[in-house]
Amino acid sequence: MRTLGGQVFLLQVVVVLVLVVAAAAALVLQERHDGEDGATKRSLAVAESFAHAPGTVSALRSPRPTALLQAPAQRAQRRSGVDFVSVLDGNGVRLADPVPKLIGTKAQGVARAAAGETFTETFHGKPADAVRAVVPVKDPSGHVIGMVTAGIRIGNLGHLRSRQVPTVLGAAALALAIGTAGTALVSRRLRRQTGGLGPAEITRMYEHHDAVLHAVREGVLIVDADGRLLLANDEARRLLALPENADQRHVTELGLGPDLTRLLESGEVASDEVFASGDRLLAVNTRHTAPYGGAPGLVASLRDTTELRSLSGRAESARGRLTLLYEAGVRMGTTLDVRQTARELAEVAVPGLADVVTVELLESVLHGEEPTGVVNRMRRTAQRGPETGSPLQPVGDVIQFVVADTPMVAALQRGKAVLVPDLRSAQDWRAHDPDGARRVLDYGIHSLITVPLRARGVVLGMVNFWRGAGSPRFEEEDVAVAEELGARAAVAIDNARRYSREHAMAVTLQRSLLPRDLPQQDALEVAWRYLPAQSGVGGDWFDVIPLPGFRVALVVGDIVGHGLHAAVTMGRLRTAVLNFSSLDLPPDELLGHLDEMVTRLDTQTVGADGEAAPVTGATCLYAIYDPVGGHCTLSRAGHLVPAVVDPVGRVSFPRLPLSPPLGVGGHPFEAGELDLPEGSRLVLFTDGLVEDHGRDIDEGLRMLGAAVSHPDQTPEETCRALMETMLPEHPSDDVALLVARTRLLDPSRVAVWDVPFDVMAVSRVRTDASRRLAGWGLQERGFATELILSELLTNAIRYGAPPVRVRFLLGATLVCEVSDGSNTSPRLRRAATTDEGGRGLFLVSQFAQRWGTRYMANGKVIWAEQTLGRAPEPDAGALLDEMAW
Repeated sequence: MRTLGGQVFLLQVVVVLVLVVAAAAALVLQERHDGEDGATKRSLAVAESFAHAPGTVSALRSPRPTALLQAPAQRAQRRSGVDFVSVLDGNGVRLADPVPKLIGTKAQGVARAAAGETFTETFHGKPADAVRAVVPVKDPSGHVIGMVTAGIRIGNLGHLRSRQVPTVLGAAALALAIGTAGTALVSRRLRRQTGGLGPAEITRMYEHHDAVLHAVREGVLIVDADGRLLLANDEARRLLALPENADQRHVTELGLGPDLTRLLESGEVASDEVFASGDRLLAVNTRHTAPYGGAPGLVASLRDTTELRSLSGRAESARGRLTLLYEAGVRMGTTLDVRQTARELAEVAVPGLADVVTVELLESVLHGEEPTGVVNRMRRTAQRGPETGSPLQPVGDVIQFVVADTPMVAALQRGKAVLVPDLRSAQDWRAHDPDGARRVLDYGIHSLITVPLRARGVVLGMVNFWRGAGSPRFEEEDVAVAEELGARAAVAIDNARRYSREHAMAVTLQRSLLPRDLPQQDALEVAWRYLPAQSGVGGDWFDVIPLPGFRVALVVGDIVGHGLHAAVTMGRLRTAVLNFSSLDLPPDELLGHLDEMVTRLDTQTVGADGEAAPVTGATCLYAIYDPVGGHCTLSRAGHLVPAVVDPVGRVSFPRLPLSPPLGVGGHPFEAGELDLPEGSRLVLFTDGLVEDHGRDIDEGLRMLGAAVSHPDQTPEETCRALMETMLPEHPSDDVALLVARTRLLDPSRVAVWDVPFDVMAVSRVRTDASRRLAGWGLQERGFATELILSELLTNAIRYGAPPVRVRFLLGATLVCEVSDGSNTSPRLRRAATTDEGGRGLFLVSQFAQRWGTRYMANGKVIWAEQTLGRAPEPDAGALLDEMAW
């Protein structure tokens, strides 16, 4: 009941109860009057009807009136709805009555009817209170011979009221319910408008509002949308010297000054804007009131900042220096490039500390070498300031310090910053270069701080901070900032120098381990590209290895990681691939041997110093292309599949078996096979070409396919297109690319004979081979070739297994191949004088420039290669002497 809603509800309840009581009283009275009136009329009608009914008079004169009148009286009572109908004689004695025991008793108050008067009345007495009518019954002569009374008991008149009272009470309950709901709605609206506060809280709030508004030491103004002052607290009146009658006056009439008046009149939002008010400087904040529940207008707060201006100026200067140092820490040394770091130092300091900044570094530092002890000769590396008209020496000039008492030399000798507040008064600086000093001063430069760049106790260079016209001279506080900038820059430059040296060493090592020139071969037209990552040397490599039978092996690999370790590991793996390829192994077997070697390297690395630097993560793709039929066999260990471009420009990425990376172990390697038409291009690459921070591998492969889909591109043009299309400006990973266009050996330069497994067939094949050599114009090679063929073919028939086949291949060299179904490997040995055999392979090795064995799925191939041209054949006589028994 303490809330306004509760009080309103109580008032409504009282009003409703009063109205209900009044309505009920009026209803009772009205119903009572209406009931008696109706009962009187009904009783009179019934009594008169019965009194004048035929037979009433004769019944009264009969000797037995009760017997004749009792039944008709009861029927009249039931049908008329009255409570009783009684018949009296002339003396008032009851002759008929609803209550039989009353028959014979005398009725009260009927003297008027006995005298011949009809009347109605409200009777109070026995047998019951009632509204009754008494009608005399007269004979034809007019004498009263009896009376009839009819009436309704008083107690039975209330049934009408009983039907009306529930209606009144229901209406009262409905009124109370409506009042309760209305009170709840009013209460909720009041609470919403008052923020849930009751009267006590609202009163307390306004008391506090007034107390705070006038006690706070900050001026508060409230201006309506029309620019009229609605409220000003005591502090605002004091700060603005407002008149007593300032309320409801327009702000233009308050004499607040043009700037402050314009702000309050415009309704703009301001934050800590300073305005002059007399001899005070006021910080003014303005906000709109409308979004916060108030009427459209403006609230302004005013704070006297006169005494804080000088302190805030110094604080702002200190904050600016801290911001400058923070920015320097974030921006300098992010690229590990000496020149870029010097430029970043100059960019950070302008205009935060100086108007012009110049940075000079030692030549040895620029080249990534250790700084020398000679510091009087440096090269200007960076300069920041006005783009045109600068009187200072440009970037690239050599700066010499020859005068001992100049600020630069003094800074180098002391190892700390030197401040020259006013260059006009610095005679030593002006004497060093009078003409240059004059141009500098005429340009407006007037103050200098020079700081040596030192790291690990060694001078790397120097930075000079200059201030020009429109800027104050340097002060001692600026020296500390300049020294801090110089110290941070020196560390970053030294790190960049050391990185440049190590990066150069790693690049040199890596390039020395990669092939400098591709070997001569006729099976493929090859072009390549290698690009090291700018963030560090990686372990990508490639190789092109000629194999016997004019076949060519293509290799692309990638070592996960960067740095010298990756470069050295790459060199070891490349050497291992070269060695394994000399065994003429299939690609899957070669990768198996390479995987075993990597596993041994990992074990040895861990066991040597306890710090593991595993090679696991190296990938490799090894492919062998045979130009005789255009057949290519490939195997890959965790490497990306190559792209194949057919002669018409269709690009595909064949589904080749994928084995785990090298060093994982425990998994066999599988090989896939391709048939490449002449003019097809095989594009082998490492992931650095197709994957980057801005794209995934799938998108990179789509871009690669689009770049190489031109049918007329040469391998060199393909490499150039991929480098221009695929690589970002600063690649984050190494890129190795190898593009090979296939050639087929002319069928006319291939001769094949299937040889029966019989020694007698050797002479026939030798004769056919001589005719083929003659057809090729190689008669001078006939003796050596027949000798090689005879020895190899005889050995295959004697010690091998069928089938036996001979193949001659003519290209830059002449290759003789003899294959059989046995896996037994021949071995070159020196036969004793008493041995009957063992000299065949010795003869082959003397007449052929190279020979060897390679294994196939079903057998082996022994081959011998002869160089065509001027190479003389061995002296047959000397060989016979060598082989003499």
